[in-house]
Amino acid sequence: MYTAIFGMFSFVWFGWAQENPRKNWRKYIGVASGIALLVCLIGVYLSLTHWNSATILSEKDTFTNYLIVFYTEFIIAGLGAVLLIKKKKKAYVAPWVAFIVGTHFFWLVNIFKDPSLYILAVLMIGIAILSPWLSKNWTLPTVRSLV
Repeated sequence: MYTAIFGMFSFVWFGWAQENPRKNWRKYIGVASGIALLVCLIGVYLSLTHWNSATILSEKDTFTNYLIVFYTEFIIAGLGAVLLIKKKKKAYVAPWVAFIVGTHFFWLVNIFKDPSLYILAVLMIGIAILSPWLSKNWTLPTVRSLV
């Protein structure tokens, strides 16, 4: 299921990146999107063929904790996005959502018993924090709308 979920969200994020990239980045983002979709589909296949196997989320308390983390993240990300849009800072919505998603991996480490999620959390948070600065210095189209 990890493969399906990470593949799907990678596909979504690479889709978001296709909004208005530099022309020489388009093919690479497109290839990355295709790979992410393939990973997702492999994960879906594996999940369906092992549907009745027990997972960590089969435990009631663990599933409840997962839902609490998920809905809390969803609400915080949504509220922040609405605030940013109202303040006419819509170019910061993607970094904000990435930051919140990155932080939620810290809580998921305990749920899934997978310390490698710490690496993903640090990478996502780092990219989320650096991306407005990097995009401004690389003069990407999304930052021009901020000025």
